[in-house]
Amino acid sequence: MPDKFFITTPIYYVNDIPHIGHAYTSIATDFIARFKRMSGIDTIFLTGTDEHGQKIQKAAEKNSVEPLSLCNKNSAKFLELTEVLNLSNDDFIRTTEKRHVDGAKSLWNKLMDNGDIYLDNYKGWYSVSDETFYNEKDLIKKNDNTFKTITGGPVEWIEEESYFFKLSKYSDQLLKLYDENPDFILPKSRRNEVISFVKGGLRDLSISRNTFDWGIKVPNDQKHIMYVWLDALSSYPNSLGYISNNKSKLSSYWSNTVHIIGKDILRHHAVYWPAFLLSAKLELPKRIFAHGWWTNEGNKISKSLGNTIDPIEIIDQFGLDQIRYFLLREITFGSDGDFSIEALKSRINADLSNDLGNLCQRSLTMIVKHCNSVVPNSKNINDSEKIFLSKIANDLPNLSLLVDNQDINNYIKKIWDVISEANKYFNDQKPWELKDSNKKLFNNVLFVTADIIKQIAIMINPIMPETSEKILNFFYMSEDHISIDLLNKDISNSKITDIKPLFPRVE
Repeated sequence: MPDKFFITTPIYYVNDIPHIGHAYTSIATDFIARFKRMSGIDTIFLTGTDEHGQKIQKAAEKNSVEPLSLCNKNSAKFLELTEVLNLSNDDFIRTTEKRHVDGAKSLWNKLMDNGDIYLDNYKGWYSVSDETFYNEKDLIKKNDNTFKTITGGPVEWIEEESYFFKLSKYSDQLLKLYDENPDFILPKSRRNEVISFVKGGLRDLSISRNTFDWGIKVPNDQKHIMYVWLDALSSYPNSLGYISNNKSKLSSYWSNTVHIIGKDILRHHAVYWPAFLLSAKLELPKRIFAHGWWTNEGNKISKSLGNTIDPIEIIDQFGLDQIRYFLLREITFGSDGDFSIEALKSRINADLSNDLGNLCQRSLTMIVKHCNSVVPNSKNINDSEKIFLSKIANDLPNLSLLVDNQDINNYIKKIWDVISEANKYFNDQKPWELKDSNKKLFNNVLFVTADIIKQIAIMINPIMPETSEKILNFFYMSEDHISIDLLNKDISNSKITDIKPLFPRVE
């Protein structure tokens, strides 16, 4: 297993405030980063904001402010969201930062030096909302004979002088990449979509604009600014200093990189980005994972419908770890899903309050009341209980594989299987009937239950870090760094604190 790991969210576009989709991507990425660190892997987790392009300039003009002022204001909201979501990101990059601008220009120069950039005239469809050039065959024709993108945005016909990248030159190399690295793009359905797109024929890509000026100036031609996606994609390695200085002490993380993105920006990451890197003779990321979209109570989320979900508001109402759990558990990562308040309440009451919360409350309170707040020793556990207590440790290779494949939903299901088994064990043993009649067996049941709760607390840390810490604090295990090694920590004869409810039921 590589000893270093680099994982990124997209850098989020700052023409508007954050929404539930941004929160979902960030929480999923945070889950993977936390698990990797917990497993002893030296991990860097990057997020940030994309601040150039025509959409930003138009939004600034609409609000009668300078583009940078708008970027400063909205980027601060995304930075605030990292704190609200309790993300463990190590870096937050902005494309208006010097380190990024220098790296983007360095990438341009590498493409130019390799003979893959030329000047010509662009004629075609462009979506300002997507900041993307489209072939007509990839657009949806409306009844009034106008076109829209797959994301529902309008397109406009533009004609202007532009620098082009020889994207068509890399068709065969890209197809070879996908063939030799079948897990380069996940889920598989997205991989098939990308292969179909490339096989359909690639046209050279316009990579500069000259009809507005909010962006990074093209080296040696100040009339042009860099196409926002060439600019933005380079932010990932720029955060490590890899493009400008691949001898940077951080650049070694680039060798094991995973990009977590939404499916709407798959083409940019799975076609344009590897082509740029191939041209520049730079190392490719290991994985592009494109997750699905959320609907709201069965309806597409859009500002025009007035049904956008503010992540901060929903967290204020139901709690952060409750929202983190719901988003990660409710759907298979990679599929589309529906955000339903009733489904959220059901998850909180059934999975969190009943399954996990009651297990902790009932069993650990017995230790406080009947064992002087001291966990009984483990001398008398039988073979079946030993097998149960080693279940998580024995399953670690499978759990790690699920995380490596971004199969978050099934990771959570496996942990909840252990929670269900712990509840069944506790109920079947009926310790409340043993406390007076068989003290040895009573102590045995409480030790086994307490130890499995400790293990569960460790394994839910990537999902619900605050809840994980609360449970570990019941055992006075206040750790600066949660590690899988703690699974083996003996809690026999250790003190526990008073137990407080973890998840209030919601009506």
